Amino acid sequence: MTPRTPMPRTLTARALGAGRSLAASLTPPIDVSATYMRDADNGYSSGHVYGRKDNASVQQAERQIADLEHAREALLFGSGMAAATTLFLAASPTHIVAPRHMYWGLHVWLAEAHRYGHEVTFADMADLDAIGRAIRPGRTGIVWIETPSNPLWTVTDIAAVAELAHRAGALVCVDSTAVTPVLTRPLDCGADIVMHSATKYLNGHSDVVAGALAASAPSGLWDRIAAIRDQHGTTPGPFDAWLLMRGLRTLDLRVREQSRSAATLAGRLAGHPALSAVLYPGLADHPGHAIAARQMSGGFGGMLSIRVRGGAAAAVKVAANVHLWRRATSFGGIESLIEHRSSIEGQGSPCPDDLLRLSVGLEDPDDLFGDLEQALAPGPPISSPPSVRWRPDP
Repeated sequence: MTPRTPMPRTLTARALGAGRSLAASLTPPIDVSATYMRDADNGYSSGHVYGRKDNASVQQAERQIADLEHAREALLFGSGMAAATTLFLAASPTHIVAPRHMYWGLHVWLAEAHRYGHEVTFADMADLDAIGRAIRPGRTGIVWIETPSNPLWTVTDIAAVAELAHRAGALVCVDSTAVTPVLTRPLDCGADIVMHSATKYLNGHSDVVAGALAASAPSGLWDRIAAIRDQHGTTPGPFDAWLLMRGLRTLDLRVREQSRSAATLAGRLAGHPALSAVLYPGLADHPGHAIAARQMSGGFGGMLSIRVRGGAAAAVKVAANVHLWRRATSFGGIESLIEHRSSIEGQGSPCPDDLLRLSVGLEDPDDLFGDLEQALAPGPPISSPPSVRWRPDP
C-alpha cells in the first residue's frame, strides 16, 4: 500500500528530518539530540542510544582529547571538579597522597574525603623523599599530582613519582590543566590518568565550563568512573562540547604563544623592586626548573605569579591599577587575567596574601608589561588607561 501524503501538522513536526544525517561539513555540526532512533530489529546499529552518555558532539571532543594525550580513552564532564571528584568517588576506600599546594577547591574536597571512606595525606610534591614517606605500600591506591601547581607553580617529577607509586601498587593521576598536552603528556611520563579543567586552556575562550579525564589503559576504576558519570548525569551538554572542539583547534598555537609571552614577562619582572618574587618554572633560578625543562616541551606555560612587596593591600592595589589585564578568576583564555588569589581561596589557604596570579593571554607582551609596570609604580592610581600601541601584521 502506498503511504498517503502526510498532513501539514506531520510535515512541520518532522521539518528537520528525523533520523537523517547532516551533510559533511568542514566544521562539525552540533548534535543536540537527546535520544536516538532504534532499528527495526530492536538494535542500535548507530551505536547511540541516549544523549546522557551517547551524544555524538561529546564523543567527538573526547576523541580529540584522547588523541592529544596519547590516551586509550577520554571522558568529558560538566566541570573540572566533576571530573576529579568522580575519579575519587569511583575508587574503593583507599589512602590518597595529594599535593600540599594544589587547586584549592579540590584540596578542600579532599580534606573531607573521609566521608567517602578515603584517607588523605597531603605531601610536598616537589620533594621525592617526602612523597616516598607519604606512600604506604599496599594501602595507597591513588597518588594525585598537579604540576605545575596552582598558584605557586611548583614542579613535580611525574616519571619519578610514577615509579614510586607503581612500586607500591598505586595509580598515578595528574592534573595537567596548566600545561596541556601541548607542553606535557603525563601518560607518556608513566601516569595512569590525566585530568583537565577543560574550562581553561583546552577551551581557551572563557565561554565553557567542562572537565576531562583520559586514561592510558582499561581498568576497573575507569569502568566505575564511566558508570558514575552516567548515573550522576555529569556529562556536559552538546553545545559546550562543540565549543570545546572549536577551542581545541587552536590549542597548540595559543599555548605556545602564551608560553612565549609568559616567559618574556617573567624575565622582565624578575628583580623588579616592587616584587619580592616571580614564580615561573621557566626562570633558571626556579627550584623546579631542571625538572620542568625535562618533562615540558615547547615552553613552560602561560601562567606565573608575582609577590608584591607591602603585603595584601599592596597586591590588591596593583590589581586595581591595571587597565589591560582583566580582574577575574580563571585562566587559560585568550584575554590576560590578574587575580589576588588568597582572597578567592579563603581561610586555610597556603597561598601568600601578597601573591597575584597572572594568566597571560594573546595580547602583545610589551603592552602587558607596560600595564603591569605602571601599576607597580609607587604613587596614586592612574586615572586614565595608558595608550596601547597598534602595529599591523608584518
